[in-house]
Amino acid sequence: MIKNYLIRNAHRYASKWLVLGIDVLIISLSFIISYLIRFNLTFNFEIDKLFIQLPLVIVVAIVSFMFTGSFKGVVRHTGVRDVYNIFNAICLSSILTIFIVIVNRQFVLVDGFTIPLSIIIIHSLMSFIALTASRYVFKTIYYNLVKKFKITKKVLIYGAGESGIITYNTLERHMGSSSKVVGYIDDDINKIGKVINGVKVYSRHDLTDYFLNKKDISEIIFAIHNIENIKLRELVESLVDCPVQVKIVPPVDDWINGELKVSQIKQVQIEDLLNRVPIHIKKSKVLKELQGKTIFVTGGAGSIGSEIVRQIVHYDYKALIIIDQAESALYDLQQELKQNGFHNYVAIVADIRDKNRMNSLFQEFKPNKVFHTAAYKHVPLMEYNAYEAIKINVAGTKMMVDLSLIHKVNKFVFVSTDKAVNPTNVMGATKRIAEMYISSMQQENKTKFITTRFGNVLGSNGSVIPLFKKQMEKGGPLTVTHKDITRYFMTIPEASQLVLEAAAMGQGGEIFIFDMGKSIKIFDLAKNMIKLSGLKYPEDIDIKITGLRPGEKLYEELLADGENTLPTYHRKIMISKVRELDYVSVKSKINELCVSNMFFNTDVVKLMKEIVPEYVSQNSRLCELDKKAKSTVKDDEKNKILHS
Repeated sequence: MIKNYLIRNAHRYASKWLVLGIDVLIISLSFIISYLIRFNLTFNFEIDKLFIQLPLVIVVAIVSFMFTGSFKGVVRHTGVRDVYNIFNAICLSSILTIFIVIVNRQFVLVDGFTIPLSIIIIHSLMSFIALTASRYVFKTIYYNLVKKFKITKKVLIYGAGESGIITYNTLERHMGSSSKVVGYIDDDINKIGKVINGVKVYSRHDLTDYFLNKKDISEIIFAIHNIENIKLRELVESLVDCPVQVKIVPPVDDWINGELKVSQIKQVQIEDLLNRVPIHIKKSKVLKELQGKTIFVTGGAGSIGSEIVRQIVHYDYKALIIIDQAESALYDLQQELKQNGFHNYVAIVADIRDKNRMNSLFQEFKPNKVFHTAAYKHVPLMEYNAYEAIKINVAGTKMMVDLSLIHKVNKFVFVSTDKAVNPTNVMGATKRIAEMYISSMQQENKTKFITTRFGNVLGSNGSVIPLFKKQMEKGGPLTVTHKDITRYFMTIPEASQLVLEAAAMGQGGEIFIFDMGKSIKIFDLAKNMIKLSGLKYPEDIDIKITGLRPGEKLYEELLADGENTLPTYHRKIMISKVRELDYVSVKSKINELCVSNMFFNTDVVKLMKEIVPEYVSQNSRLCELDKKAKSTVKDDEKNKILHS
């Protein structure tokens, strides 16, 4: 019955007049106790004078409380500001009382009325302590009674630093929270064994199944800021097998009005473990690079293109032209920019393969910078749609490069992929051919051509994490192509920052490589996603090995055979030192490839393999071309031996 009453009335607040009445009662009792303290806890004073003075003290106190509004605060949420208001009220009350006593002594308004100064001082101290203590007593009793009936889970906070203490305070003062913090976990040996807010600090080595079961722990909340993502991933992965939920406190920048809310403490998502610390680029260089410039972004509604747009709109450019053939995605981006107050841009539905259309746009807007992100990127789809892959990834890029030269574009930034390195599929090969064409056209020394290479981006269209989430919603299984397959991951904002930085630092002819960190095993990624969602592998959701898809590699590379890197001013951004090419021959063969593709020549993949000798197909029917090439080479070698 008591439980139901408390929970039902937990949201109600005490009347401010009731609070005022209690404050006046405390003031009155404090005044009487002040006399007792002054006279050594005896009644050797005129009690009748005390009761003459008491009404005046009460009236002055009420006036002070009304003036400062100290009684209007919600007792259960008492904080420093409320204590400050009480202090102001007591000071004002003391000043008014002293003033009245002095005036009475001068003009004898009330015969024989006076209050000793020592009594006023003792009363002020007693009142301040009693009023402050009463609020915290009521607050503590209320929280303990209500939360006692609401607690459904016990929590450990990982991190006994400032962030951990803020998390503790947030959980304890939030009435809707059903959590009770029973301990901190910290790696600092100076903190282990000590008590913070009445809660003990434990070592990371205490996190055993026995300890968690003994303490009946339901959740572990990570409250460590400025932690490296590799360390966070290791810590979380060490806990995913434990029978607890793992949550995380967001960065301080994401707190609402600088204050942490319980609703912001979220269950750890796989993205939190893969998210890398954003690179700190020299924004002054980017600012100078884009200032007053007209900028084209092709594929502007795609994953990378749209993020490049979102970052560019914050700079002082002249005009931003967003080009994409996907009208729905472009419309969504347009509405997003409008709602965020950005208007200095033009969204254009156009196909980069349409030469006349592109030429007219170059003539109309006269761009200074081109960010070329438009491409087909899906490996298995492109493996048997080589015509389309060549048409957009090679011919489309070639057309944009040629138009940039004709219209004297200052810089052309090309977004490539790690799949272009030692390609095993049509998509990767087309991107490598595009890189080679760009390198050959750099020899013209007119437009500065810059290439960027990076791996998979989190949350992009067709990436593995959104796929796993959809499969989990349907109850599984999660599909992984191979148990040993690995991939690099980076965030979309991080990738886009790299592209902008490449535009700023590039002088033409560079291929920028980003330090992607360690590659991630997709099978482990799938297991962690299952466990982080509170489910068990394989009991609740299983993982199915489907076999490598056409053209798919077991692992990706960022450098081709014969390539090295040179450092830049940022330790995570490098320049690939590519091997020399026969630019005349490369340009001629690429032109031949584009013309052959226009006429649906079935030998285009064979020609691609001639242009990119390291292109060897995997898990594809196109592997037959490599076998034929090998047998041809062997026959040629035999003929040479016979003739010799």
